[in-house]
Amino acid sequence: MTNTIADIGEADVILITGSNTTENHPVISSVIKRAVKFKGAKLIVIDPRNIKIAGFAKMWLRQNLGTDVAWINGMMNVIIKEGLYNKEFVANRTQNFEAMKAVVEKYTPEYVEKITGIPANALTEAARMYAQAGRASIVYCMGITQHITGTDNVKSLANLAMLCGHIGKPGTGVNPLRGQNNVQGACDMGGLPNVFTAYQLVNNADAVKKMEAAWGVTGISSKVGLKVTDMIPKAHSGEIKALYIVGENPLVSDPDLHHAEKSIKHLEFLVVQDIFMTETAKLADVVLPSACFAEKDGTFSNTERRVQRVRKAVEMPGEAWDDWKITCEIATRMGYPLKYESAKAIFEEVRAVTPSYAGISYERIEEEGIHWPCPTADHPGTPVLHGVQFPIGKGNFHAIEFIPPAEKTDDDYPMYLTTGRVLYQYHTGSMTRKTEGLNNRAPENFVEIAETDAARYGVKSGEVIHIASRRGAIAAKVSVSPKAVAGTVFMPFHFAESAANMLTNAALDPVSGIPEYKVCAVKLSKAA
Repeated sequence: MTNTIADIGEADVILITGSNTTENHPVISSVIKRAVKFKGAKLIVIDPRNIKIAGFAKMWLRQNLGTDVAWINGMMNVIIKEGLYNKEFVANRTQNFEAMKAVVEKYTPEYVEKITGIPANALTEAARMYAQAGRASIVYCMGITQHITGTDNVKSLANLAMLCGHIGKPGTGVNPLRGQNNVQGACDMGGLPNVFTAYQLVNNADAVKKMEAAWGVTGISSKVGLKVTDMIPKAHSGEIKALYIVGENPLVSDPDLHHAEKSIKHLEFLVVQDIFMTETAKLADVVLPSACFAEKDGTFSNTERRVQRVRKAVEMPGEAWDDWKITCEIATRMGYPLKYESAKAIFEEVRAVTPSYAGISYERIEEEGIHWPCPTADHPGTPVLHGVQFPIGKGNFHAIEFIPPAEKTDDDYPMYLTTGRVLYQYHTGSMTRKTEGLNNRAPENFVEIAETDAARYGVKSGEVIHIASRRGAIAAKVSVSPKAVAGTVFMPFHFAESAANMLTNAALDPVSGIPEYKVCAVKLSKAA
């Protein structure tokens, strides 16, 4: 996030897109609802479903699945045409404006309506509302990123924020909501195939030399590694012989699960390190039990870049170890002795090689976390990014054309499916589905369908329906819901026994490698 969670509550206008905030980020949704109810903030929700947070919105715009670049370009078309953009910010803080302007010129509200289904007058009103706000905040989540154009979608939102100067100040910004509690921290620590910590590129000679000096080694590879979505196909083809999976359950969370399972079964050796015996762990040759959050010391970096202490509350069960101790022991047995006294000692090394964390210490975050970047011990941290300039100097506008989803409906598969989460379950259910109270609230999978579509297929809530895509078929109970919109059904992906990802498309964003979980064509049939 460019800004903080609390900062969202200071906005005059909040634009939510691709985020079922109430169910996926309930704490953040409370901040937004309070801003609307008690501070007079205007909320715009742009989402294919009539989600609960839309009930607090001044405007809910329903876009066709996978058409986000088009409506964002449409808003910018209105803002530029009507002279509502921040000319001073564009002139002083950005570059490539004319190229972006030339592309969005054809995305008139009327043209965009044909692509997105959003009425031209509604899009125009939303554009004016966002542009004319004193402070406006954009909030998004995986409904924006999990497309073949996910990277384009994110760049387009950045275009919109820069165009209006709604960045670098309190109550503004482009704010992605992370899907899990320490995803930000994992990325910060180099949990990506092309970077060391703090996004220092592995093929940057200076970064390699710095790491070699810090670790007392030579010959660190500058080769960019594989994305996780590259690994599974290579396991299928035999190019990858072994996988070591830590804290992930791809046999429920990956798209096109039939293919994912075949790929993993092609491996010669599979290691899974996790806190529960997941569906993936059941296929492993070796399972390494690790500690959960309450059983270890360390730090988490949350969605607002706040680095916070995590303290051991209970002893870990059985033969479980800290993740870092497992890593150290494996490295040692492979010929590279790796020893640390504690999680704190590891963090001290992190500070030494990570510029954005250099000023953060256990002592400084004993009571309250600090937002990175925090380059020195006397630096207060940076709650709001890009206040003076962007890391590259001037912010770069991207000229982006709309590209439709990888899969369209046809006579054989006439409905669209989109997937997501529900409030009472979490990710692949490996933790939450072991909890009786949560299972009482959300015991099984369902197909959320609009009343008109339910009537067309002759089904009612509670009845079983078959749903199939070009990749697989499952059965689940019907949930006729006002959230659903005709022509599109929704399913959560938490339930392994009726896994929505049997159906989803493995087509990837070419830059990030994220699959298109949010759009695929399906057909429905009433169970006998």
